[in-house]
Amino acid sequence: MSAALVPWQGGEYGARGRCVLAPNPGIMTLDGTNTWILREPGADRSIVVDPGPLHDDHLDAVAAVAGQVEAVVVTHHHLDHTEAARSFAERMGCGVRGLDPEQCWRSEPIVDGEVLSVAGLQVEVVTTPGHTSDSVSLLIEADGALLTGDMVLGRGTTVIVHPDGDLGSYFDSIAKMRSLVTDGRAQSLWPAHGPVLPEAAAVLDHYVVHRRERLAQVEAALSRLGLTPAQLPPDVAEDPDLPRQVVEVVYADVDESLWVAAEWSVRAQLAYLAGR
Repeated sequence: MSAALVPWQGGEYGARGRCVLAPNPGIMTLDGTNTWILREPGADRSIVVDPGPLHDDHLDAVAAVAGQVEAVVVTHHHLDHTEAARSFAERMGCGVRGLDPEQCWRSEPIVDGEVLSVAGLQVEVVTTPGHTSDSVSLLIEADGALLTGDMVLGRGTTVIVHPDGDLGSYFDSIAKMRSLVTDGRAQSLWPAHGPVLPEAAAVLDHYVVHRRERLAQVEAALSRLGLTPAQLPPDVAEDPDLPRQVVEVVYADVDESLWVAAEWSVRAQLAYLAGR
């Protein structure tokens, strides 16, 4: 059964991960936001990642699983991950940490390579900009798992959210994540939306192939419109009309309800091609 058909409700993964699914399904959130609770086996303290929306039943469920929370960590600033972060941290008596200082509360920002140590749990911060400029992943090496935020989704592929997202950074981050797999430090991916992905190498390789194919399609669409990448001005991503024209060509077979998100990615792709 393909990942697209697998029912997803969260659950326990590895010895240290527990996913509580938030009740906020949608086009952009898939089944909903995955709130991850990370805890060393037998320990009484945990890290809660992406508390998600302000939904009392969801937060009650997270609190029931999490026990004593040492820190709330957010993978990036989007509201479906962060809306409940501060209120949940207040409830649990801890702070909020993220790469962006504006997302932090009573705690310092996390930094690349930092190891979050909680009652024997070791979680390494891996900065992975691309989807957004403040996107981070978290390596739980003892479980061979990389918690990916929105950089990798359990179904489909992620959106590069122009102008905050950047395609060049995205490619670099996917390569960085892939190197963790090559080095034997990660084998599975724990995304912020959709099912866990046990074959990390294949998924990350697919992400690169897919994005390169989309770039080729964007270049072909430009050709149909009488343009080449060399003719694109540096500020092409801000053009009021061209990105939509490209979307209508490249995403002609995609439901129009997804075209707004597609246009974000096309703007990022045009900016990448203009600067290449």
